[in-house]
Amino acid sequence: MRVLGIDPGLRNLGWGVIDVAGARLSHVANGICHSSPGQGEGDLGARLLSLYDQLREVVARYAPDAAAVEHTFVNKDAVATLKLGQARGIALLVPAQAGLVVGEYAPNAVKKTVVGVGHAAKAQIDHMVRIHLPGVQINGPDAADALAIAICHAHHLQSAGRLQSALARAAG
Repeated sequence: MRVLGIDPGLRNLGWGVIDVAGARLSHVANGICHSSPGQGEGDLGARLLSLYDQLREVVARYAPDAAAVEHTFVNKDAVATLKLGQARGIALLVPAQAGLVVGEYAPNAVKKTVVGVGHAAKAQIDHMVRIHLPGVQINGPDAADALAIAICHAHHLQSAGRLQSALARAAG
């Protein structure tokens, strides 16, 4: 199974793709979609379109079977939170258009799954992603977060599969 993780952001939208075979995870690709350079702060529509086009290209190129997006946290700046929410809409829309069910995870759930604690620092996430995916070259903190989201989703999908299997055995 191929899993796409997305870390939404208006300036930098991180993405990471992993393959899952049983308990084995392997890195496929990762990167960051940047809002088109030269677009001003006031041109939100063009910036969202740029992210949309880039993320569609990622989905078309890597053909994931599943996708996951990090929940947006609310901060003190309501305008920034709203803009981030719009970028998150792009992160949800593109995989949905490709027919994928999109998992959503709180940042603390991702950190707890990948690092073991819910309040891990960026450096800890990067380090643990490298342990889960030996030899990976990470294209920046947003890409590391996206890979962590993909790893989190893979673990949750595996747990759900084991639960379904156990329920089927118990019922049969």
